[in-house]
Amino acid sequence: MKIGRMTGLATGILLALGTTMAGAQAKDYKIDPNHSEADFSIKHLAISTVHGSFHGVTGVVHFDPADVTKTSVEATIDVTTVNTGIAARDTHLKSADFFEVAKFPTMTFKSTSVVKAGDHYDLKGDLTMHGVTKPVTLRLDPPSKAMPGNPGRDGKVLEHRGFMATTINRKEFGLLWDGSPTSTGDKVLSDDVKVEIDIDAAG
Repeated sequence: MKIGRMTGLATGILLALGTTMAGAQAKDYKIDPNHSEADFSIKHLAISTVHGSFHGVTGVVHFDPADVTKTSVEATIDVTTVNTGIAARDTHLKSADFFEVAKFPTMTFKSTSVVKAGDHYDLKGDLTMHGVTKPVTLRLDPPSKAMPGNPGRDGKVLEHRGFMATTINRKEFGLLWDGSPTSTGDKVLSDDVKVEIDIDAAG
């Protein structure tokens, strides 16, 4: 069975940070689960690429426009929402062969540092998936402009900041299924999974 399209896991991951504005202060932005998702992609039989996604991303981004390196992110992804466009494949992904959603219904990311790295930022943190926690580094695109959102129920206008990417080795997180041997000797699934996390946050 093939793993589908992901983007952070994560990763990656992805976290596009808002531009610095004069007089702006550090604040918390709540991740909007209705407009955020984590996408992934993985090679199948070393030829095609299968894509999938997770929805139900929640958490908080603490953004300091005066010093982006003081930014922090905590995010939780609902693994039970995995969607590759094929119901049978999604059911397999939820099984003990892969995510074991009955036992591990969520994955989490908690940042530990943000470091300037040339034309982007490296967001370092701990990713917990399938009961395993490993350090990962997410590449953050250059800051994007904060955009006004729709007025909230309390009448406030919400600022939205788009958001990161990385590649993880699925086997390091206990996702070991390789399927039946092929006649060509090619692996059914690659070990590496590209992850992106596209976040809409408001505050």
